[in-house]
Amino acid sequence: MPAEPAPLVLTEEAVRLGRTAADRADAVSQCGELLLELGAVDPGYLPAMHEREASVSTFLGEGVAIPHGTDPSRKFVKRTALAVLQFPDGVDWGGSTVYVAIGIAASGEEHLGVLTALAGVLTDPDKAARLRGASSPSDVVALLAPEREGPA
Repeated sequence: MPAEPAPLVLTEEAVRLGRTAADRADAVSQCGELLLELGAVDPGYLPAMHEREASVSTFLGEGVAIPHGTDPSRKFVKRTALAVLQFPDGVDWGGSTVYVAIGIAASGEEHLGVLTALAGVLTDPDKAARLRGASSPSDVVALLAPEREGPA
């Protein structure tokens, strides 16, 4: 039986540019609130995002963090989605500065293609700079779109 194609987990409506955050907790809350607004999670997911951040920083490098919930909080995920928030002035993330926070809601593995694309962006300083300085949601989606494989 062929696998179902993975649903698109990042859309332009899930990208917010030019944001400000008082601190890391505020940035994590904004990511969670956007996931909630997108209908991807139930409210119980938001405290789990803070719980995850308190136990392990989600800072990846190149000014990017990926706030997400704990494994038990997957029960609050209605559908896999990403929420991308850009903070041009930066947010102190425990000694590092984050300019882009990508909130993740995932109950399965559907988000892995986007994370693979993100890894490609983070290992390319030019692409990472383009993500931090993106001026439109479509630019962000294009940068983070998983590479499509050819026909099977």
